Amino acid sequence: MSFKCVHHSKVKLEDMQESGAEGIKVRWLIKEDDGAPNFAMRLFEIEQEGHSPLHSHSWEHEVYVLEGNCQVTCESEKANASAGYVVFIPSNAKHQFANTGKSTLRFLCLVPHHKQ
Repeated sequence: MSFKCVHHSKVKLEDMQESGAEGIKVRWLIKEDDGAPNFAMRLFEIEQEGHSPLHSHSWEHEVYVLEGNCQVTCESEKANASAGYVVFIPSNAKHQFANTGKSTLRFLCLVPHHKQ
């Protein structure tokens, strides 16, 4: 068992390398290397007019919007979300997060470790 207590600003901010991503960075706050066997916690930062790729995969997402405004696409549905909103993306659903605000969009995203 590992214990971790660190300010998020001390966790490396990385450019998202996925094709179709625009103006998006991620901090892997808690991951398997930290001793978390089941879930990863990520902090995403999306610049004004930036977005994640429209994509799908076999694991679910639990998202909590910390600040900013976004449009969330999940399959054929679209919804607007801002600070305080929670979003659930089911497994295999085509989804995207797009910053629609005038400032950086920040949200926490929790996902199960996907073992291949």
